[in-house]
Order: sequence, then structure tokens, then C-alpha cells
Amino acid sequence: MKRPTRADLLAAAGKTVPDVTAPGLKVLFCGINPGLYTAAIGHHFGRPGNRFWPTLHAAGFTPRLFDPSEEQQLLPLGYGITNVVSRATAAADELADDEVRAGGLVLVEKLRRLAPTFLAVLGVGAYRVAFGRPKAAVGEQPERIGETRVWVLPNPSGLNVFYQQKMVALFSELRGVACPSHG
Repeated sequence: MKRPTRADLLAAAGKTVPDVTAPGLKVLFCGINPGLYTAAIGHHFGRPGNRFWPTLHAAGFTPRLFDPSEEQQLLPLGYGITNVVSRATAAADELADDEVRAGGLVLVEKLRRLAPTFLAVLGVGAYRVAFGRPKAAVGEQPERIGETRVWVLPNPSGLNVFYQQKMVALFSELRGVACPSHG
């Protein structure tokens, strides 16, 4: 896949990336919002250096390392991808809290329609704002959205160095609960 140019990245601001969803998934992974690189190539977690795809594989969700362009191959495995906010920005901190809260309401409607077993929000701060849970921490949350269990994981962005060493272990914990037959 061709790397986007600076002009491509600038043109990607405000674009959206289609959800990778289906009813009844085991886990619906939910990013904060697409970055410009992701929006420019049209595939979730597309920026080189983002740890989503390597972490998904290392945690046992995928049988091999998927390229972002292979995102549709998650569906037969029982996984999908969406975002709290669909609009692409250069950085998640460009999103206003009101926009994140509004995205949380849209996400609740998706969950009611799609009914995944788990929602895995990839970003503690985004989850806190979107769902009004200022003290939420990484891990399974006490509340459900409909029948969907909610799990918060660290944002896999290469910029998030705080969880770099623990990322695979935290994703593996979810996999162990969501997919116990896999190990």
C-alpha cells in the first residue's frame, strides 16, 4: 500500500473510515477516532507504529499479524472495529468533550443494534468522557450497555508509551474472558 503524501494527510481531516461490524460479534474494538493516516488509507489503525494489529496478534485474537487492509478478515473471527467519534483528526486531543459525549451516544445505539458480547474501548480517557465515568480504569467495567459487557483497554497509538510493556497482557486478559476456548 502506498504511503499517503502530506497533501493526502491534510485532505483526510474530517473524513471517516467505515466501521467493520456485524451483529453478534464476540468483541467490538472501539478506537477514539481515526487519525489522518488511517483516514487517508481508509483502514483502521493504519498508521505505522500503531500497536493495534501487532497486539491483537500477540494476544491471540488473530492467527497471524494482519495488515490494516485485511481488517474485514476480523469479522469471521467474531471481531469488529468502530470508533467513539468517526471524524478523523491529527490527534485525539483535537476532539471537544461534547463531541466525544455525542459519539458515546451514537456508540450506545450501535451496541443496541449489533449486540456484541464485549465492547473494548481503546482509550481510558475517551471512555471516561464518552460515558461519564471519570474514575474508570483499565479492565472490565461494572456497567453494561444493554447486554454488552464493557472492557477498557489502553489506546494502542505509538504515542501512548505508558502501557507499552503491558499492552499485550491487557489485551490477552480480555481474550481469555471473551474467547475462553482459545486458550
